[in-house]
Amino acid sequence: IGENIQLLVDRPDGTYCFRLHRDRVYYLSEKLLKLAASVPRDSLVAPGSCFGKFTKSQKFRLSVTALDFLAPYAKYKVWVKPGSEQSFLYGNHVLKSGLGRITENTAQYQGVVVYSMADVPLGFGVAAKSTQECRKVDPLAIVVFHQADVGEYVRNEDTLT
Repeated sequence: IGENIQLLVDRPDGTYCFRLHRDRVYYLSEKLLKLAASVPRDSLVAPGSCFGKFTKSQKFRLSVTALDFLAPYAKYKVWVKPGSEQSFLYGNHVLKSGLGRITENTAQYQGVVVYSMADVPLGFGVAAKSTQECRKVDPLAIVVFHQADVGEYVRNEDTLT
């Protein structure tokens, strides 16, 4: 989302912040942060909305719980055709044959938000090809690598925090 991160922190309904708790990054209001400070850290499960977690190799991986916050401010977007929505929601990559539209000037390996053709955010991905390369590749080539999708709410409901 680039510079739009400022819009997440300074909101009209108060000031929000990001906090690290047990290798996970949470997004919460400062009011909630003050209330969470009175709870012992061992007893605290999730102080706010989980944006993602750091892997054991110290790489950050976005969680689907951040989708509602990040989707309105995304710079790079990909729209998938109705026939490919279900495939993406089952955790598969987006193929060229399922690509509806892509934001102009999307670079290769750029993070993108995946939308349905009805502008409903479905998840996150990484562009496997740039916008120009997408025009030339064959229909079975992968254009977006799957990272997270709203189908994870059902598949991993017992582990999402």
